[in-house]
Amino acid sequence: MQGKKEFLDKEVTRFRLSERVPPHNLYRRLAELVDWTFLYDETQALYSHTGQSSLNPVVFFKLVLVGRLENLVSDRRLVEHCALRLDILYFLGYEVDEELPWHSTIGRTRQLLPAAVFEHLFDHVFAQCVARGLVAGDTQAVDSAPVKANAALEAVREKQAAEAPGPHVAGREAPPAAPAASLLSATSHQLRNLATSQARRQGAQIDALGARHEQARLLSNKTHYSLTDPDARISVKPGKARTLNYLCSLAVDTAKGVISHVQADFADTRDSLHLPRLLTGLQRRLRANELPLRELLADAGYANGPNYALLEAQQITAWIPVFGQYKPEIDGFAYDRATDAFTCPEGQARPFQKYDTNQDGSWHKIYWAPCRTCQQCPRKPLCAPRAKRKQINRTIYDAAYRRAWQRHQSRRGQRKRRVRQGTVEPVFGNLIHHYGLRRLNVRGHAGAHKTMLLAAIAFNLKKLLEHRLNRQVSLAVALPQPLLAANRRAGRQSRRIEATTRALAKPLMRK
Repeated sequence: MQGKKEFLDKEVTRFRLSERVPPHNLYRRLAELVDWTFLYDETQALYSHTGQSSLNPVVFFKLVLVGRLENLVSDRRLVEHCALRLDILYFLGYEVDEELPWHSTIGRTRQLLPAAVFEHLFDHVFAQCVARGLVAGDTQAVDSAPVKANAALEAVREKQAAEAPGPHVAGREAPPAAPAASLLSATSHQLRNLATSQARRQGAQIDALGARHEQARLLSNKTHYSLTDPDARISVKPGKARTLNYLCSLAVDTAKGVISHVQADFADTRDSLHLPRLLTGLQRRLRANELPLRELLADAGYANGPNYALLEAQQITAWIPVFGQYKPEIDGFAYDRATDAFTCPEGQARPFQKYDTNQDGSWHKIYWAPCRTCQQCPRKPLCAPRAKRKQINRTIYDAAYRRAWQRHQSRRGQRKRRVRQGTVEPVFGNLIHHYGLRRLNVRGHAGAHKTMLLAAIAFNLKKLLEHRLNRQVSLAVALPQPLLAANRRAGRQSRRIEATTRALAKPLMRK
């Protein structure tokens, strides 16, 4: 007989939420894994002793972490999703008939809580990873990736030149000061170079059919800013379109892939400029857990002289390849470290003369010989065809560059490059595609930093839960082994007794 199920929608009088959530559920194990009560002490000074009760800070952090774990960016969708999940309600400490906080309350609480509270939660989870043996600490892989800001590129405004303050008229209010992001801050030579490059790329173009058309407008952070999110920066990734982004910088431990540091940076600067701040935060966290840092892995975007010198001063081996334009040797010119001079193919010395800086403020050393030496040289048309003499410019960090280049060319350097690619790049892929970092739902540099911290905390919590589950499975497999060994010994003894009985019974059978 065909069965039919009827739904009566009756009221259940006896229902316990803890009985409906199985012990192996992710959120049930997560509630038992972390002691969340320390958040009350961290946020106690931020609340007044009078007034209405606010949103429970533990509930707030659990809610936003659920958003990262479920890959939900919108707070409105997060609340709707949590109301339909019994395991999440149990994790939050809410009953089935209890109303969850409004999505606007979550957004206001995220803005009011300082970033230091989020960092303390990250340190708390990271310390548990260290206690479980998931972090070695001696080798860290560093990388960065752009994250889309919560602003549109079509709404950018052009920056204005800063005007000198005029005389204040008595009885009138002074005009409000313009925000710093709306004022031109680039130097004159940078603006000239930008105008030259845009004039070369823009303008009328003639295609194969002879039609004339205008190219798209090229926007730059030197001349434009976002009115919606002034901290967002225009950046472009190879193969992608220009967008307003933030830069997410990560440090990942190479032992088990645990995130050891995360920070939000501006996307219009080079990766190498963010390494000193990243290194400071990373070493502070590792020292708090008594872990020494010995090796740092990064790509060529972090290569510059100050970074090499900083890491060598702290006795940290930098496995950072030098950028492609660097040449450890100059063709035909031999360098003598003792005399700090170059020798040309004709045997003429080019000694060190002075230090100088370029337009960006980088220091370099200049080597040259007297003009008469080059004027009488037969190789001058090939060596210095237009200049009066041959001049050699080398960075003041040339020795550190040379050591880094030699490390990268070795077999160990190639192996370290593969280790970095297999460690930090998969972490970025998981954060972007599975932990809600494809696009930010907040604005401002502080909000971006908080969001990236939450994504890293959720990632490390998943690592903790996987380690705990693997440990339980290994223990479950290991427990029956003594019983199996005892059964094997008993079986061998019984087989020996049977063989002895048969051997004794054979003579009697013959008789």
